[in-house]
Amino acid sequence: MGNRKMNLNLFLTSMGHHEAAWRHPSSDPERAHDISYYLEIVQKAEEAKLDSIFLSDRYSVSTSAVKYGELGGGGFEPLTLLSALSAATKKIGLIATVSTSFNEPFNVARRFSSLDHLSKGRAGWNVITSGTDAEANNFNLEKIPEHTERYKRAKEFVEVTKKLWDSWEEGALVRDKEAGIYSLSDKVHEINHKGSYYSVKGPLNSPRSPQGKPVIVQAGSSKTGIDFAAQFAEVVFTAQQSLSEAQAFYKALKTRAAEFGRNPENLIILPGICPIIGATEEAAREKEAELHNLTNPEYSLLQLSNRIGIDLTGYPLDEPLPELPEIQQIQGHQSRTKLIRDLAEKENLTIRQLLLRLAGGRGHYTIAGTAEQIADELQLWFENGGADGFNIMPQLMSEGFSDFVQYVIPILQNRGLFRTEYTSETLRGNLGLPFPDKVQNVHPAG
Repeated sequence: MGNRKMNLNLFLTSMGHHEAAWRHPSSDPERAHDISYYLEIVQKAEEAKLDSIFLSDRYSVSTSAVKYGELGGGGFEPLTLLSALSAATKKIGLIATVSTSFNEPFNVARRFSSLDHLSKGRAGWNVITSGTDAEANNFNLEKIPEHTERYKRAKEFVEVTKKLWDSWEEGALVRDKEAGIYSLSDKVHEINHKGSYYSVKGPLNSPRSPQGKPVIVQAGSSKTGIDFAAQFAEVVFTAQQSLSEAQAFYKALKTRAAEFGRNPENLIILPGICPIIGATEEAAREKEAELHNLTNPEYSLLQLSNRIGIDLTGYPLDEPLPELPEIQQIQGHQSRTKLIRDLAEKENLTIRQLLLRLAGGRGHYTIAGTAEQIADELQLWFENGGADGFNIMPQLMSEGFSDFVQYVIPILQNRGLFRTEYTSETLRGNLGLPFPDKVQNVHPAG
């Protein structure tokens, strides 16, 4: 595979991706709102030379589920936390989730431009279209817009945001004290966008950022989501349960990107992997079983109901998953609902068994084994058309990520699969993505 190297991102949560991680003896939930705790993890990730860290976000919380750990992730607004972490790091990328459903392009463009300036070129925006009525209810809406409508709005949202980032040309800031000219007005442009959803004059009140544009990240894997990612995304987070499924998604998305006239190599696909590492495979499985024993089925069922947008709380746990509507009729997260349904059918799981399969990573690939076994699996996917790297999602954050850094990364480095030093100061540079054109489409939109 030549000099090709994996890209590795840490999906940062407070206690871990297993829903019972906060109850594990190695976890300290008292630190879930302690900035020093997050600094320790992110500095460890930077020392290990990971490309980036990533914070997800939700815009609602269930009053029925808070007692079980709904806020186990700390509940931080991602850009706020990443801005703080940017001051204590130098090279690791900082990716935040912000929804197009409940924001305005100007605000989002400005926030990410600010983070890119503060971090000297390390910002990434994970674009989502929120998928639940509970979230919509917090933003003056009765129901979430339907799936296709959300993506149409998101498409225009991203287009406007990119125009705003481009409203300042390279070299617009001159800061010439002698001439009394701070910036060149002919290099700062109104965008005059008028579309179906947004009317935005511009320009942005923030100059062009160090990366030209923050990196665009996306995580939808439905047909609409794939089209959106193929058109706009530079990094894609995804969930597959097997190499064959990963290969099919990888090929489909790269092919679709080429159909949009893009270079497929400029789209980086990172499946999520949720590892538990032990000195032996048996030790790792015992650790996973310990976590499973700490789960609460009532909370797990609430989580699953929210994920697929269908209330399952009245169904018996030891019966199969009920028949779900056609995926196209699901207004929530279509790709994750399909993955969950296919997993239940393929393995003939009861609801209780399905809840345990999802507890460690919400449908992402969970693996319990030795560091060597996990490195082997990553190499297999990476070298056989399943991934450009991975979204690392430790089931236990502090202990589990430490194990990954201490034991798995050196194996990958020794095999020549992962860097030993950063090659760039920016996220775009470390991902191997091209610097964007100096200005794209600053002409007034009709």
